[in-house]
Amino acid sequence: MLFSMAYSEEKFKKEVFSKIPLRNEPPLPEDWLHIEMLERFRLLRFAPIRKGMNILEVGCGAHAITTVPLVYLVGETGRVVAVDILRWHFFEEITSATGLRHRIIPLKVDARELPFPFKSFDLAVLVHGVRSLKSEETMVKVFAEMLRVAEKVFIAESLPTAKNQAQEAHLEMYNLREYIFEALSGEKDDLHYLPLERLRELLEEAGGRIIESGIFEPNLPHYLAYLRREYVEQIKNEKMRVVLLERWDIAYEKWRNGAEHPPVGWFIVKG
Repeated sequence: MLFSMAYSEEKFKKEVFSKIPLRNEPPLPEDWLHIEMLERFRLLRFAPIRKGMNILEVGCGAHAITTVPLVYLVGETGRVVAVDILRWHFFEEITSATGLRHRIIPLKVDARELPFPFKSFDLAVLVHGVRSLKSEETMVKVFAEMLRVAEKVFIAESLPTAKNQAQEAHLEMYNLREYIFEALSGEKDDLHYLPLERLRELLEEAGGRIIESGIFEPNLPHYLAYLRREYVEQIKNEKMRVVLLERWDIAYEKWRNGAEHPPVGWFIVKG
């Protein structure tokens, strides 16, 4: 059976959050990692996850934010192969602290060319990682690879819409990231969120058949738009640096007064 959200959230928080130390990373609150994992846990109730599953996670990221709830949900007999190409800094520390590390197989590979010759997974998951794929062309390639190696695919990403000022505060701060990263490195990263219909089109372009879709309201604070001002100060182009610093200062004042997770679009897809 799919996991019961009402039954398992408190158990998840009790069994997992108690093992993950609070973090001292101001201006983020000490429990920011817990809150982000809770959002992923709530979001994953829409995914077709069962105990004992073999799951591929694309874009696990440095903090294993989706990996931890995923591996908790598949249970002792399940496994998660966690894929990323760059961001691993805290992964071992966090997954080991939870006591769930033995169910995870980390794999440093390019998701555009997965090293699996056939359908090897019950489910492939990409949660809040579409925005890090740097181009729509890459998105289509990654989606196609996920569809090639898994029976079903679950894709979820924040939407560029806001229903209140706190969600607007998140979007205003977040939307600076693409410009800042491009000014610093010469390439895009953390792209602007895609509208739901555009995400659907890219999944279909990759050969996917949408089985189910929806929009999820997390109703939680959201901290991951934050990027330190020092990054902006390092931009060499003076005109661009001045403009982005001004925009950062305005966005930060709104963000610090409270930012909320925008709606999240999700899809269950088959090849």
